[in-house]
Amino acid sequence: MDALAVILEAPKRLSLRSLALEPIGPSDVLVEIQWSGVSTGTEKLLWTGEMPAFPGMGYPLVPGYESVGRVVDAGADATSRIGEWVFVPGASCYKDARGLFGGSASRVIVPAARALPVSESLGRDGVLFALAATALHSMQGGDPPDLIVGHGVLGRLLARMTLASGAPAPMVWDINPDRRDGARGYSVIHPDDDERSDYRAIYDVSGHGAGLDGLVARLAKGGEIVLAGFYDTPLSFTFPPAFQREARFRIAAEWGPDDLAATRAMIESQALALDGLISNVRPANEAAEAYPAAFEDPDCLKMVLDWSECA
Repeated sequence: MDALAVILEAPKRLSLRSLALEPIGPSDVLVEIQWSGVSTGTEKLLWTGEMPAFPGMGYPLVPGYESVGRVVDAGADATSRIGEWVFVPGASCYKDARGLFGGSASRVIVPAARALPVSESLGRDGVLFALAATALHSMQGGDPPDLIVGHGVLGRLLARMTLASGAPAPMVWDINPDRRDGARGYSVIHPDDDERSDYRAIYDVSGHGAGLDGLVARLAKGGEIVLAGFYDTPLSFTFPPAFQREARFRIAAEWGPDDLAATRAMIESQALALDGLISNVRPANEAAEAYPAAFEDPDCLKMVLDWSECA
C-alpha cells in the first residue's frame, strides 16, 4: 500500500511523492487524512535544518503531527474503529522515509491507541487538538498564566485554556500589531505599553529566548517563568535580578495522552473553542508553496493542507 506524502528531502527541499507503507498490524488502523496542520515551531526547524539533536532526526522525513481523517481499515483487533473520525498525532509507517513526525500524508497507519476519536463537526479546526493539549500541559504543575508572551496560535489557545479553567483573564503581549487582533475575553498589548512588574506566572510561547531578562524584571517575588515555546538557541539570563526575585523557571514539553483526553472533554463541553485560528488552507498538492508560506509569511497564523483530492 502507498500514500502520497509531504517529504523533506533535505533542509528547504520539499517534495510530494508516493511512499510505500508498512503492513497493517493486528492493532493498527488505516486513516485517510482530510486535513493536516503545519507547525511553525518544530516543523520550521526541520525545514531550515536548525532542529537540534532529536530522536529519529534525519532526512528524508515526513513531517506533521496535526492530522484528522477517517479510519477506513484496521487490523483484526481494531475493526471496531472503522468509520471513526480521528485526530492523528503523527505516524511512523513509511518504508523509505523517517516518520518525524509523519502525519502529513494522504493516508497513515498508526496503532489504534494513537487515533483519538474527535467530532467530525470540528472540520479542519480538529488539527488544533495537539496545540490545545500542549497549552493545557504547560499549565500542569503551576499557576495559570497572568501574562502570556506571544499571540500566535499557541498563545491564543493558552489564553482560551486559561479562561476555560476558570482563572482570571491573562494579559497577552505581542510586538506585531497584526497579531494583536482576535482576542476573546482578554487583552493583547505591546509590552512597552504594560507597566506591571508583579506577574506571578509568565508563560513565554514566543519561541524567542533572548528576552528572559525582560521577563524577570516583570516578575513578582517568587514568580515563575514557564518556557512553553520551542527554542533552538541557548537560553540565558542575568543572575542578580533573578536572585532578588527568587525567580523560578519551568520548561513545559509537549502534551501527553491525558492532555489530549482532557482537551477533548473541554471542547465537547463547549468550555473551549478552536475556531478562528486557521488563517490559510492550501490543497496538499501545493505543499511546496504552503510550507515556506507558513514559516515566512507574517500574515499566516496557521497553515492547513487539504488532502481531499489526494486520497
